[in-house]
Amino acid sequence: MARQFSEVAVGDVLGPVTVSVTRETLLAYAAASLDQNPIHQDEDFATSVGLPDVIAHGMWTMGATGTVAADWAGDAGRVLRYGTRFTSMVVVPREGAALEVSGVVKSLDAATKQATVELTTTASGAKVLGRCLATVQLD
Repeated sequence: MARQFSEVAVGDVLGPVTVSVTRETLLAYAAASLDQNPIHQDEDFATSVGLPDVIAHGMWTMGATGTVAADWAGDAGRVLRYGTRFTSMVVVPREGAALEVSGVVKSLDAATKQATVELTTTASGAKVLGRCLATVQLD
């Protein structure tokens, strides 16, 4: 169900929402995206190139974060613009990892019924996305 513009205010908070990521998640994403880079799948390879373990695909991390905004707005089709900068890796040990996603409504446009939401995503206490903004259409 679409979120109503009249029920949203600047400063409203989204989440936090916890998004789990496992190595199985990474394998499925690699198959779907055709990104078979071994740093996302092979622990021995990842550590041989200086990484602490396998890491999540940046685009998976961005997508998982964007899904939180889409769910808040009511539907993925309501996300009109979305962008971020990658600031750190999501390390995925054998037991899996978790993203913590939260957001805050930064601005509202009454003429278009659009909200701009700033999202914050962390993994193991480190911020992994920066300048993460989504513009969503409300009803």
